[in-house]
Amino acid sequence: MIKKLDVVRGWKTILAGHTPFLSIEITKECPLRCPGCYAYGEDHLGGQTVLRQVSDFRGKELVDGVMTLIDSHRPVHVSIVGGEPLVRYKELLEIIPQIESRGMFIQLVTSAVRPIPMEFAKTKDLDIVVSIDGLPAEHDVRRSPATYERILQNIKGHLITVHCTVTRQMTERPGYLREFLTFWSGQQETRKIWFSLFTPQIGETSYEILPWDARRRVVEELLSIREEFPKFAMAMPPTVLRAYLNPPSDPNHCVFARSTTTITANLRQRVMPCQFGGNPDCSQCGCIATAGMEAVAGYRLPGGIRAGSIFEASLKIGALVNRLRPAAHAS
Repeated sequence: MIKKLDVVRGWKTILAGHTPFLSIEITKECPLRCPGCYAYGEDHLGGQTVLRQVSDFRGKELVDGVMTLIDSHRPVHVSIVGGEPLVRYKELLEIIPQIESRGMFIQLVTSAVRPIPMEFAKTKDLDIVVSIDGLPAEHDVRRSPATYERILQNIKGHLITVHCTVTRQMTERPGYLREFLTFWSGQQETRKIWFSLFTPQIGETSYEILPWDARRRVVEELLSIREEFPKFAMAMPPTVLRAYLNPPSDPNHCVFARSTTTITANLRQRVMPCQFGGNPDCSQCGCIATAGMEAVAGYRLPGGIRAGSIFEASLKIGALVNRLRPAAHAS
């Protein structure tokens, strides 16, 4: 999920006083109305406004604004999210090559509601992540008009990462996740498969929230069947799956939240405390990025040093660099 080279470069970025991961909501527009979508939640941007109300950009203004952000933050990894990013596919045809020319890894998160430009298939360090929430009976209701039929048509000619967010409803039919893995493992366009777990806001009572026993069963099931599905096994090692059973206590103890800057569609406002915004219930965090970074942080380097210890030390040095930087500019 995260290349070893990216981890090393990420530490160097932190030491320079920058966050290694930058996520940009490049548009507020989306033709979907998915239940439980955190991006359009009332608290996503702090409660003063919602994503659909912010100003956003088009054309050269959007391209220049995104690249100015990237050149300012100098991340290792750029995630392009929305809204639905492919609403701005013309601008992406300019943005993605410019990011690639800077030697950065790119992740495009989409519903595949419209055709993915074939030019993207030529981009070496681009990971196209398609959100697919369950099997057709559930997905097509939740994510219309991005139905299975449309997705299968629009991903032709590409290699994609399938990303499924597990909700409580999926845990109520035995064999559901195996059936999902069987279908998407069989698609030639599928390169790898990820699972997240539905992450609520504090106080949320949605039926989609997994009770703790259901969360444990999901992890145990995925651990037991992962070797049957290489496209899933290579993308989610056991350490990542087990991280779902021990999520960070709060954003201040979350490696992903502390190493990522998320900017909303006005290209100014930061989404806090993490990509979910609002007041996420970290005790029920099911974010794959969080689980992946926690697994990396727990890795023991030669000599027994935890990678997370180096991360913490790098943050302190980076904070000091940031404090000294204005003084250096003034001199």
